[in-house]
Amino acid sequence: MEFPHMTGLSPARPHRRRAGRGWLLGASAVALFVVLPIVALFVQAIQGSAGLWSHLAITVLPVALWDTVVLLAGVGLVTAVIGTGTAWLVTAYAFPGRRLLEWALLLPLAVPTYIVAYAYLDILHPIGPVQGAVRWLLGYEGPRQFRLPDIRSMAGCILLLGFVLYPYVYIPTRAMFLTQSANLIDASRMLGVSRRKVFWRVALPLARPAVAVGISLALMETLNDIGASEFLGIRTLTVSIYTSWVTRSDLPGASQIALSLLLIVALLVAAERWARRKQRYAAGAQRQHGFEPAKVSRPKGILLLIAGSLPILIGFAAPALYLAVEAVKRIQFAGLSPRFWGEAFNTISLASAATAMTLFFGLVVAYAVRLRPGTAAAWFYRFSTLGYAAPGTVVAIGVLIVVAMLDRFIDRTAIAWFGLSTGLLFMGSGAALLYAYAMRFLAISAGGIEAGLARIPLSLDHAARTLGQTTAGTLRHVHLPLSKTALTAAGLLIFVDCVKELPATLLLRPLNVETFATHLYGEAARGTYEEASVAALAIVVIGILPVILLSRIGRN
Repeated sequence: MEFPHMTGLSPARPHRRRAGRGWLLGASAVALFVVLPIVALFVQAIQGSAGLWSHLAITVLPVALWDTVVLLAGVGLVTAVIGTGTAWLVTAYAFPGRRLLEWALLLPLAVPTYIVAYAYLDILHPIGPVQGAVRWLLGYEGPRQFRLPDIRSMAGCILLLGFVLYPYVYIPTRAMFLTQSANLIDASRMLGVSRRKVFWRVALPLARPAVAVGISLALMETLNDIGASEFLGIRTLTVSIYTSWVTRSDLPGASQIALSLLLIVALLVAAERWARRKQRYAAGAQRQHGFEPAKVSRPKGILLLIAGSLPILIGFAAPALYLAVEAVKRIQFAGLSPRFWGEAFNTISLASAATAMTLFFGLVVAYAVRLRPGTAAAWFYRFSTLGYAAPGTVVAIGVLIVVAMLDRFIDRTAIAWFGLSTGLLFMGSGAALLYAYAMRFLAISAGGIEAGLARIPLSLDHAARTLGQTTAGTLRHVHLPLSKTALTAAGLLIFVDCVKELPATLLLRPLNVETFATHLYGEAARGTYEEASVAALAIVVIGILPVILLSRIGRN
């Protein structure tokens, strides 16, 4: 016996399979979109002559590799100490101002590393305000009699990057401390272990995975940095890639250095996973209660508040205040530069277009995983997120190779068929820069959307299909409305990252197109710091937006 509603549903099954194949095909195209520049980078590097490799190995790589390794080791140590220490401070102790300190410790994320270096180069200049005040207190008259150590050094670069990037360790480590069972803490205290030893023997070993993840993220950002390292005189592999391409127009050499940098990234990821290979955790069967902070005396609480405020002062407050003062001086003296509005339009339009493009690609990949879990969609998802692990210079070189080949092919075809030259169609229009932005930040989009879709029960999918909706209709009417928070959060993070991105923008922006980031880089390279203070302050203000989002998530 046939039921009408059953017979009406049966033809939809092949259609649903075809629709699933369509999303899977789209995910494969996105994965190819990301993998193609990496493959092109390998090909370009291999095509370089053997003599070029030997030249790089003798003249460039030793210094650049040593500076990179030392910088990574120093930044890793500083971020681990500051991030873990501040996370334990706001978790383990109750003192006046702790709630404010919890979210204020996120503020250095709003300031890109190159802006911090730009600000401190002027703040700590021999004739700047800090050294002038120190000499006045000590009774010296000029820089020749007394001056502080030059910030243009490896130690200065390590400290500045560490005080800006420590939130990458602070955020996951604090979350791990908050979720640790207080039963373990109580048991150790009953055995006579002091609170300080509880941190070393119980809390920190349990938080090792979070600390390792945070350090790896901070080191990825260190490898991506180009402005701070160059301003402070550190010749890292990233700086060498930029100078090889821009200064010497040596694309094969830049590709080979980029390949070396990509190898370091792979080693970092492998080391982070190896360090956590034997970490296993299990919760007890008994009901657990949260970790309660211990109340301290008022004098000790004030000392803890001062200690927790130092990273905020160095990593955010001092450079932000400097930028605000310099921006006000600049506006009062010469008004707002006409270039500002053009740079604002370029910055916002490029970041908005890249955000929309990246969200669309991320939605395709994430929805394919939902429709076909456990199939090739999972591999396409992994391939699509490779760009986030690669520094911006590596992504830019790979995209440059692909887009240049495409531009040449279109130009030759147009000349052969129509007798017209199209020139640099994609490079000149900014499409290459959008490509690099989307490839670099696709992991944020795909990861955020996939997490949002995972919170939606599959029963809603089945109900929508029963009512005759296609996969696209289910996405439009069910998934998008329910995952709009995840989409908004991912879009905000991508937008701000595009605004702050410097290496890819420097290498791929069209001629005569300036953004806030490139304007700041150019002025700082010329030593005219006051000219770029307004643009730098605008980047910091935009960068505060995800900090507000993260603070709200942290409270929840």
